[in-house]
Amino acid sequence: MEDIIQGVAKFQNEVYPGKETAFRKLANGQNPDVLFITCADSRIDPGMLTQTQPGDLFICRNAGNVVPPHSNQTGGMTASIEFAVAALGVSHIVVCGHSDCGAMKGAIDPSGLEDLPHVKEWLGHCRAAREIVKERHGHVDKCHLDEVSKENVLLQLQHLRTHAAVAAKLASGKVRLHGWIYNIASGEVECYNDQRQQFELMDSAYSHLFAEHGVAV
Repeated sequence: MEDIIQGVAKFQNEVYPGKETAFRKLANGQNPDVLFITCADSRIDPGMLTQTQPGDLFICRNAGNVVPPHSNQTGGMTASIEFAVAALGVSHIVVCGHSDCGAMKGAIDPSGLEDLPHVKEWLGHCRAAREIVKERHGHVDKCHLDEVSKENVLLQLQHLRTHAAVAAKLASGKVRLHGWIYNIASGEVECYNDQRQQFELMDSAYSHLFAEHGVAV
């Protein structure tokens, strides 16, 4: 905790003064272009990964980067998604899973979660990802962790489409969905290519954007 307190002091004394104008502007409102949904895992830093600044991302985090399907029962994720899409008008929604995800390990083997009943219930939103991999191989275990993690990202994208605000903006072409997997060890990001229906490294999946902006790949 001491390191965190010292970090705040460093921010106030060294970082904030150089960005005071930007922070004073942000104090009066936000206008993010991207809703970034990712895992609560402490190893994930959305701002560092995307090299964005405060105000660029509207971030939602939870165990397993889960998006519960829309229902009449209000929850934090449902409200946050609705606010980001309908009120803030984000243009893109990223669901970003990651390597070595503890939540996905729990989804693969729910029997190990008996002492964590709320976690076990929450990861029920990931069950279809586990079952897809099990159907594909006849069984599922920890050797399928990466595969389950990818299927879970695709599953949560499906869940997003059930939210009224998201469905409306998708129908009008005002929102685009993105599925990512971040590899902690390598720094690589795999992105789902809708046309090829597979995950690819970012420079391949977004090659058209790199070309448009003249970025070498």
